[in-house]
Amino acid sequence: MPRRQTALRARPARSLATLAMSVALSLSSVAPSLANSADFVRGLWPQAEARGVSRAAFESAFSGYNYIPKVMELTKKQPEFSQTVQQYIDKRVTAGQAQKGQAMRAEWNQTLTGSQQRWGVQPEIVLAIWGMETNFGGFMGGENTIHALATLTEGGYRSDFFRDELLTALRIVSDGHVSPRNMVGSWAGAMGHTQFMPSSFMRYAVDYNGDGKKDIWNSVQDALGSTANYLNSFGWRPGETWGYEVKLPSGFDFAAARQLERAPLSQWQAMGIQRVSGRPFPRTSDVGRLYMPAGAAGPTFLLLPNFDVIKRYNNSDSYALAVGHLADRIIGTGGFAMPWPAGDYALTKAQRAELQTLLGRAGFDVGSPDGVVGPKTRAAVMAYQNRAGLPADGHISGRLLDRLKR
Repeated sequence: MPRRQTALRARPARSLATLAMSVALSLSSVAPSLANSADFVRGLWPQAEARGVSRAAFESAFSGYNYIPKVMELTKKQPEFSQTVQQYIDKRVTAGQAQKGQAMRAEWNQTLTGSQQRWGVQPEIVLAIWGMETNFGGFMGGENTIHALATLTEGGYRSDFFRDELLTALRIVSDGHVSPRNMVGSWAGAMGHTQFMPSSFMRYAVDYNGDGKKDIWNSVQDALGSTANYLNSFGWRPGETWGYEVKLPSGFDFAAARQLERAPLSQWQAMGIQRVSGRPFPRTSDVGRLYMPAGAAGPTFLLLPNFDVIKRYNNSDSYALAVGHLADRIIGTGGFAMPWPAGDYALTKAQRAELQTLLGRAGFDVGSPDGVVGPKTRAAVMAYQNRAGLPADGHISGRLLDRLKR
């Protein structure tokens, strides 16, 4: 670190010993000592043995293990989500990604076709997850999975959860699916081409190529098959899509839509909602929910059961919409029909509290401004929108905050 080095050179020689001692004390408060790490590994062995881990695999996995301070630092640097859905998708779903997905579909067509026959998941969905997770294998993470999970456990970060994942990872190595040095992934333990946690690997990974190993790191066949099996296990509905982009009629009743939440497509259709393509819904008995990620001013969707299956991979509407959209782009569908609103931005917690304060000053009941958007805040937003002659969609955004500031 340049600043620390400059300060060190500026100090008189007699202070170096004192400085070194203070630095050592500081570091000891951040990371366990080597002795503590050795004790941690020794204490873990009985639990690993009880899980069926061989001693040879255990020792190989912990060869050269050192507590990784940067992994623990990353647990403290998970920023509040501060992107709009548009920003999230625009960053991840591009023409280049779609073209790469199309190339991968041609290259791995036999595997994808076979996995669809076996598990019912369309190739473009599997490809989209692969693209979202690791850029089609371009970057699968650079951390030794066992050492990263050991650090999280030893450091006391969600230690019960990560201890279980660590013991599971050790069993995967012991069973011979991958060597410890080739078991790499994210700092939080997600592994391979499509980023399985060890526990998900044990439940859903498959040996698609039949070589006796479930190798999601080096075998694209195993990784793609495992992803299809994962989605199938959570109820993927073969032959059905994730959702439809739709258009709302003039004077749409947003309040009634919020109360409805999920309903058959026939019921949404009765409220005047239609597909942007003009084509009919294939099955009006399908149950969907209305999703307006940018409010009435942006693209609107009816989301089907498969959307929620995608969320089992990552419990985020933004993520699932990006996967669905990338899948559509891979099979040749264009962008969204409705443009995103210009100049919008996501709100931080402080900005949401500011919005609540401004609504309160305008005479709307939001309770105590706390930056947490609940039913009371949403109702206040809709009441304000009604009074201002705006579509009362209840959408909270930077554009709404800017308007309230005027």
